[in-house]
Amino acid sequence: MIAEICVAKELKIRVNLNKPICISVPIKEGDENPNCYWAEPVKFETIKSGNFIGSVREGGPVNYQKLQITPHGNGTHIEGYGHITSSGATINKQLQSFHFYCKLITVTPTKVANGDLVIKLTNELKTLDYTHIKAIALRTLPNNSNKLTKNYSGNNPPYVDYELIRFFVTKGIDHLLIDLPSIDREEDNGALLAHNEFWGTPDNLRENCTITELIFVDANVSDDNYLLNFQMINLEMDAAPCNPTLYKIIKT
Repeated sequence: MIAEICVAKELKIRVNLNKPICISVPIKEGDENPNCYWAEPVKFETIKSGNFIGSVREGGPVNYQKLQITPHGNGTHIEGYGHITSSGATINKQLQSFHFYCKLITVTPTKVANGDLVIKLTNELKTLDYTHIKAIALRTLPNNSNKLTKNYSGNNPPYVDYELIRFFVTKGIDHLLIDLPSIDREEDNGALLAHNEFWGTPDNLRENCTITELIFVDANVSDDNYLLNFQMINLEMDAAPCNPTLYKIIKT
């Protein structure tokens, strides 16, 4: 199925909707998932009630399970400004559009004086063409499959310099996706410089902007512009598990 989309008056793109590129991490039962901020492992629990058992393997008529998950800590999730404010804002009310012109960029964190690995604003990033781009997906190096199960908790993973976030904001970026647990340092005494810079809190709030963390972009997906589709649970919470999907633009 080929779709032609008008991104702007002067820009139309064509994509094959039958060839999605998934950039989320599949969520499994147990601890074979990414883990950050000491989240409990994902748990699938079979429902049992009286003579009923929700497991075909155990003789029940259907499979019927309860899911225990921590959106911020167990896998790919999308969050809104309700994550860092007392507003009670929920992601399902905040995100009302689901398709965006997106640029995928591969970046290498830089080691700074205190030993942290930080994604900084470089000349290469400054010179990229951001015309009509509304979403940025950052793929960090090294990029390998251990991101699908990595335990980040207590390991001070790489994060994003708030000056790079400020640059993206000036370029009109409303949606930021990254393959790390957070755009901020794991422990920063609550400063959350990058989050606050991105959402403009408290004085210049960008209400409809989102951050998606713990994505995974396979190495065979090239840096380029794509159509991005957000898919998420209609959840009344500051964050929700999600399945962002890219569509390659058909070159003419």
